This record gives sequence, structure tokens and C-alpha cells, in this order.
Amino acid sequence: MTTTESADTLATHLRRTLDGRWRDVREQTREQLSRHEFAPHYTPNTAIARTKATEQLRILAAAGAAESGFAKSVGGTGDIGAAVTMIEMLAMSDLSLMVKAGVQWGLFGGAIENLGTQRHHDEFIKPLIDLETFGCFAMTETGHGSDVQSIGTTATYDRDTQEFVIHTPDKSCRKDYIGGAAEAAKYAAVFAQLITAGPGEEPESKGVHCFVVQIRDENFGEDLPGVTTFDIGYKGGLPGVDNGRIMFDQVRIPRTAMLNRIADVAEDGTYSSEIENPNRRFFTMLGTLIRGRITVGGSAGAAARVALTIATQYALQRKQFSAPGTDEEVTIMDYLVHQRRLLPLIAKSYALQFAQNELVSKMHDIQSAEDPDADEQRELEGRAAGLKAANTWHATRAIQESREACGGAGYLAENRLIALKADSDVFTTFEGDNVVLTQLVAKELLTAYAHEVRSFGAADWMRFAAETVGDVVKKRTAAAPIIQTLVDSRQDNEEEGSLFNRGTQISMFEDREEYLISTAARRLNGLSKKMSQFDAFNMVQDHILHAATAHIDRVILEAFVAGIDNCEDDDTKELLGQVCDLYALSVLDADKAWFIEHRYISTERSKAITRGINERCRTLRPHAQTLIDGFGIPENLLGAAMLADDEPGEVKESVRT
Repeated sequence: MTTTESADTLATHLRRTLDGRWRDVREQTREQLSRHEFAPHYTPNTAIARTKATEQLRILAAAGAAESGFAKSVGGTGDIGAAVTMIEMLAMSDLSLMVKAGVQWGLFGGAIENLGTQRHHDEFIKPLIDLETFGCFAMTETGHGSDVQSIGTTATYDRDTQEFVIHTPDKSCRKDYIGGAAEAAKYAAVFAQLITAGPGEEPESKGVHCFVVQIRDENFGEDLPGVTTFDIGYKGGLPGVDNGRIMFDQVRIPRTAMLNRIADVAEDGTYSSEIENPNRRFFTMLGTLIRGRITVGGSAGAAARVALTIATQYALQRKQFSAPGTDEEVTIMDYLVHQRRLLPLIAKSYALQFAQNELVSKMHDIQSAEDPDADEQRELEGRAAGLKAANTWHATRAIQESREACGGAGYLAENRLIALKADSDVFTTFEGDNVVLTQLVAKELLTAYAHEVRSFGAADWMRFAAETVGDVVKKRTAAAPIIQTLVDSRQDNEEEGSLFNRGTQISMFEDREEYLISTAARRLNGLSKKMSQFDAFNMVQDHILHAATAHIDRVILEAFVAGIDNCEDDDTKELLGQVCDLYALSVLDADKAWFIEHRYISTERSKAITRGINERCRTLRPHAQTLIDGFGIPENLLGAAMLADDEPGEVKESVRT
């Protein structure tokens, strides 16, 4: 086998391993996106970009792309994991297209299916799958982004007419940044405070619920009476998404427009729900819509892989400066500093994709179950929040580094990186601000301590921490037996080679997480005796965020280990092992100050981490092309003129459009 054939074989095995459970869906979507209509384009003109995204969406709908996201009982195929995977893949073509698909089929469609009942399914599901009906997801308000429980839009029940009156009290309560609201959407899934009263009762809020509200005329697309929509205009990116604002002035809708799977209002105004606790009812409602958050994280990861593929291919072509005594210029990928710019980010992309695959698989299994376990559902929500933050922060860094690594060429529109940067930037704050989501992860981790530690003294606390905190950390998220075997084989010594021992790496990740969680809980326990719970939590927010980040890092590493174990080829396993080393050492390197401060490593071992990263970069340099080929980005979806054989300045039409 030639060197080229060997590299191609490695790349094929890498791609198959990285594609995971829904690899067939990924291959089908790659084939679909190979059509010229899906070629990447830089189109800042919003009118043209929106038209193009809608045309692309119609092509996908005609091919049945949306059906997998809906249950068989409502006209779909019921393959939830396939639906999320397909939308993630769209990010390789155009993030505007991915967002439009996510809003139409994931958010609006997901709200109708998961929060509605048969009457809503019959009326809306097939038309929204086929794009006969366009909808939007009206949750976020100008004054309330992450704090959904406090939104101000009201839905007041009028028992005389058996209607809900949807109203926007002031500008802070207008629905804001709503994809589809500026032009396309005829209906909105509106989240509002439900106000009602049964016979003999005073009207009161029953919390946030969802209602289907028609906002535009079917024939001419004009705002209906009482509805005012605004186009928010140019954004930093995503020109193909028609984001808008919506305000309601005493808009009346029938009682049956309430999505009533979780709760309902009778004709006489009586409110009913099988979930009595208002907080649990609210989070149950949001839990059914978790698919959007998972899709955003996965799509950001896909955008990062596209950018890294472009930058690495460019680095393998571009030459700069000659070595002393030679006339031949050096390929910039041969410089260690350039390897350190790109290869650790490639390694993290592999790690995150393995973690994303596990997350999607878990979501599919839970949401496909007839009676899902509540604890597993809550754990899924925490994992989705953490990985969404990790994926989107990684995308922001990886795309920026890729742009800089390509110099001035990376700043040209024809080379796509500035569009990826602009389009993905908002991903860190929509579907949940990343800092808020990271706090959510921390709160989930600390839930185990909520009641037990309240009255503990020092001795009781230490005993509790020793017996319980480790159990929280050692609740393996992937391939538990394999990981335990690796941990048992760790090398607890100062030898440089021990840093390449997988058990040692896992143990260092676990030790950090265990310490941060236990000490955060202990600080909260002490502070809560002196001040309010809010003030206590506020005092330790930096600590809490660090604990959550450590947990997410450990989850990602475990997923990488499991991914390597699932690989079917020994040579590919070996290569993935080296990539995993680079990921693990890069994480340790980023937090070396903490490890040294808490005496988990010596200064000499800290230096060894740096040397280990350099060593892995040199080892992986010959495989740079193979590693990005393993991402499986079709050549036609790179959209970077600088990678083509054309003369400089000769821009392909598909790029210029």
C-alpha cells in the first residue's frame, strides 16, 4: 500500500469513527449538499440571502429531510437523532440555512409536537414539514433572554368569549430576535404568562405556557390586527435569517390555540395540570425543547471543523521564509508555532464531536422512550447545556485562529472564513448564554448536596465529601469499564512519559473536578449560614464556573476514550490516541496555574506538559491532511478560493454570488 493509499484508508476510518451512530445520515446529507444549490456563498445582501436560504430549505423539504424529526404518529419517521444530525450537517454549507431549518422544524415544529396535542398535530405538523406553513419560536423578549420564567407577555383567559388575549405590556416585553418573524412566519409559538381564574377565583398567573398565534395574513403576508412585526435589519452575520420583533396589542386567539399537553384551561377558566409544582412544570416544558440547544452546539462544532480544514489545507500549501543555507521556502505547517495554533484545535474538534455524538445518542434514546427516567432527563439537560457552551466557545476560538492563520487571505470574503466567523459568533449567546448555561451545569452537580450538608459540622462534612463527592465525579458518562481499567493503570510519578498515560490523564481531570465540586459545596454550606442563598451563590460564582468547566472537560475526555474504543482499525486507533493526548495535555496546559497552586503538579511537571504538547504536535504534523480529511467536509463545501488551482484573484462564481 502506498503512503497516499495508507493516508486515504486512515482518513476513511477516522471519518467513519467520527461520524458515529448516524453515519449513514451524514453520508446522505453530504451527497445532498454536493448539489450546486448548496455551494457556500458570501451574500451580505439580506434580501438575496433570505431568498436563497428559503429555496435551499424547500429543496430539503422536497427530499423529505424534515420527516425524521417527528414521531410516526404525526407523520414523521421518528428518528430524532437523525434529525439533529442532519441539521448539524447543514452548517457545513450555510449557517443561515441551518438556523432556518432549526427554527422551522426544530423549534416551531418541536413546540407544536411536544407541547401540543392531537388537534394541534392534525392542523400544523404536515404543513410545517412540507413548508406550506412557516412558523417562528417567540420566546425571547427584549428584557428577558435567559430568564424565561420572568417574561412579560401575557395570555389572559376571557371566559365570556372562551379566548386568550395575548398582550405586550411594554417594549421590554416585545418578542425579540425571533427567526422568521421579519418576513416568512405566518404563525408563532408564543410563550406568555398564562392568567386565568376558575369559577369564584381571582385571576392569577399560572406561569409561562405556549400558544399558537397567527401573526400574518395567509394571502398577502400582512400583519394581522393587533400584531406588529419589525425587521431588526442587519446583524453581525446570518443574513439569510429574517430575525424580527413582535408586539401584541390585545390579540384574541381561541382557547384551543393553547398547546395543552402539559397543562390546560377549561371553558370556565379552570386551570389543570398533572404536574402540580410550578417550577417542575416549567422545566418539564423546557426539557421537551432541548433539541434546539443540542443542535446549536453540534452546528457550531461543524462550522469549526470547516474553518480548521480550510486553514490547515492553506498551511499545507503556503510557504514563507527559507531555512538558512537553502533557497527553498518552508511550508508554514512545518513551523512548530503554526502546528501549535491549529493541531490542538483539531484535537479538540475530534474530542467535542465524540462528546456530541454521545449526547445526541442519549437524547434520542430518552426522547424515544415511552416513559423516560426523570433523573436521566435532568442529566441530559445539564450535559446539553455544558456541551453547547463548550462547542460554541470552541467554534469562536477555532474560527478566529483559522482566520489569523491564513493572514490577509483569511480576511477575504472569497475564502469564507469571515462569513463563518460572523455567522457563528451569535451561537455563544443564543439558545442560552454560555455563562448562564455553565452555571446551570454547576447547579446540577451541586444538587446532590442541597439537603445533606445544611447542618453539617466540619467533621461530618469531610466524611460526606470523602464518601459522596468522588461518586459524583466517578459516575462515568461513557465506556465506564474501559475508563476504570485505564485509571487503574495510571502512572503516579514525575516521569515525563507518564503524561501520555491515559489513566494518568483521566485521573488528573477527575481530581480537579472532585476538588472543585467538593470545595464549592463546602463554601456554599458555610456562606449560607451567614447570608441568603442568592448572596452565597453570588460570592462563589467564579468557583462554581470553574467546577462546571472541569466537569465538561472530563465528560469530553471520556467520550474521546469511548470513541477510540469504538474504532474498528488498529492504526486509526493509534492515531486517535495521539490526538487524544494532544487534547488532554492542552486542557491541562490551559489550567496549569490551578494544578500548581493546589500542588497537584510540580513546576517541572508543568514544563513537561508543554514539552508533551510540542512532541504530539511534531508527531501529528505528517498526519495533518489525514486528520482534516477525517472531518469529512466535502471539497465543494469549503468555498475557499485560495485553495483552488485558479490564479490569484480569479474568484469562482459560487463563492462570489
